[in-house]
Amino acid sequence: MAGAFGAHGLRAMVSERGLEVFQTAVTYQMYHSIALVLVALLVGQGLARRLLGWSAVFFLSGIVLFSGSLYLLVLTDIRWIGPITPLGGVCFMVGWALLIASGLRRNK
Repeated sequence: MAGAFGAHGLRAMVSERGLEVFQTAVTYQMYHSIALVLVALLVGQGLARRLLGWSAVFFLSGIVLFSGSLYLLVLTDIRWIGPITPLGGVCFMVGWALLIASGLRRNK
């Protein structure tokens, strides 16, 4: 829905650059939502559950901080939100590292 809103609803409201930023937020939200589903599917596969849980926490935090800050930046033009975006990127990286670590530490 966010992608459709960005493609159709925002076209007359924001600049071309704003649309690109919004699309970036949508893309990262989509990929990391799929990662959350992957984590849920892996819980019963003998991987380290605690690491999987933390991975999910970091993916969700990344979505809120990264995509959320970009959405707010485009929709409100509040510039001080911009520095929050990299924190979301770090959360994404930590989430992926924890997901990999859970695969390396099976049944622990």
